[in-house]
Amino acid sequence: MADGGGAVTRLSMDSLATHSPSGVQLPPARELAAETGILHLGIGAFHRAHQAVFTEDAAVLAQEPGWGICGVTQRSSTVADHLRPQDGLYGVLERGLDDPALRVVGQVREAIVAAEETHRLMERFAEPAVRVVTLTVTEKGYRRGLGGGLNLTDPVVQADLAGSTGAGGAARSTVGQLVRGIQARSHLSGAPLSILCCDNLTDNGEVLRALVTDFCAALPSAEGDPLGQWIEANVSFPSSMVDRIVPATTDADRADARRLLGLTDEALVVAEPFRQWVIEDDFRAGRPSWERAGADLVDSVRPFEQAKLRVLNCTHSLLAYLGALRGHESIADAVADPDLEHAARQLIAVDVLPTLTQPPGLDLTAYGQEVMQRFANPALRHRTLQVAMDGSQKLPMRLLGTIRDRLAAGETPHWAGLTLAGWMVFVATGRDRSGRTLPLEDPLADRLRAAVAGAESADGIVDGLLGVEEVFGPDLRDSAELRAALVDSVSRLLTEQRSAEGGSA
Repeated sequence: MADGGGAVTRLSMDSLATHSPSGVQLPPARELAAETGILHLGIGAFHRAHQAVFTEDAAVLAQEPGWGICGVTQRSSTVADHLRPQDGLYGVLERGLDDPALRVVGQVREAIVAAEETHRLMERFAEPAVRVVTLTVTEKGYRRGLGGGLNLTDPVVQADLAGSTGAGGAARSTVGQLVRGIQARSHLSGAPLSILCCDNLTDNGEVLRALVTDFCAALPSAEGDPLGQWIEANVSFPSSMVDRIVPATTDADRADARRLLGLTDEALVVAEPFRQWVIEDDFRAGRPSWERAGADLVDSVRPFEQAKLRVLNCTHSLLAYLGALRGHESIADAVADPDLEHAARQLIAVDVLPTLTQPPGLDLTAYGQEVMQRFANPALRHRTLQVAMDGSQKLPMRLLGTIRDRLAAGETPHWAGLTLAGWMVFVATGRDRSGRTLPLEDPLADRLRAAVAGAESADGIVDGLLGVEEVFGPDLRDSAELRAALVDSVSRLLTEQRSAEGGSA
């Protein structure tokens, strides 16, 4: 739909009221989401393609109002700037093997920029109608230290503890925002609350509970002790496991959505058709009927979480690093490389599956095959470099546990070691086999570069990176068996890279 100047009208409640596209799933009546019941920290593409979709579907199927979402942006205002003119509406473009399908989601009712709107954020935390806080802030967003607890030497965490947090007194760390928000709730409404972590951390609910406890313990005792006691009595931290591939949205995606919808959508997200959510059913003040939308409510998330981290996320990393080194732009391109497809399947079958406990109702072998089929979807164009970001934060969660378990079983983790070697060569060389630059986007980028500065041999690269305590513990650093496997794999990858570069010279 174009205006008089030929421009395409932007998606909004008003534009949808006068424009009814065929073949597009439109949002339900806004009354179902009129009241905010969920506060979400980190409203990026993944939340909008995953938890918000589950929540809207649950509201419709259960005819259950009261679970509208207030989304909070952590750093940039971009998502809020895109959602606000669209009345919180956005499209989810599903790309499978068939033609793309589009739905418009209306569950997000408000977007807050945490850095600029502290007062509004604290108000939402305190509202009794808000009964669940969810989070997708990525692994690095939790600011954990070497031992896994809250990094109390982090300047942002220190500023949040001191209250000297800059403009408006806003807490800038995720854990700081949570604790200050819970503190406001305890003073103003006293209503119970559940905080649901949706990030890729093992036992993510317990991890988040411990980080919140660390923050309270670091406050002056007159402030932190009663707050910690109130949290223990009134706040639950259920764990969850989330799964859906959500690549970065491209101009081609926006053009396809505009063709289907007839409106411009600046907040569009893209996703595969598959989606999964496993949730520990431990909520203090109620929750949406997510099971009506296909979520699994269980007593323990851990076996599902381990399976997803080690089968899907670990294999994703293998394809990302080895694919990037070979010049493959997307994960699907990497899967189409016979050598990398073989390596990925061997990683799952030989190294990963023997370390897992069978989750109830899940066939792990079939799950691994399904994962490979999903990765091969050429319509997604999930970039290898996007998956390769933040390796120092991701690999301890998705890879190093497998390596430790295989070593403890007396086995050499060849394929898991190859994944780690791919990351090491990615970090050390910063280029693919054609000589193109591979950007190192990682919170420890400077530390990693310093660890391999001047190292040109496989031995130097492996020893330098294994010595990074923030990533590897002394057990892996001192493992002669792991070191030997890594040196062998890094040496072969360097030879492959240098041979390719020589051939293209």
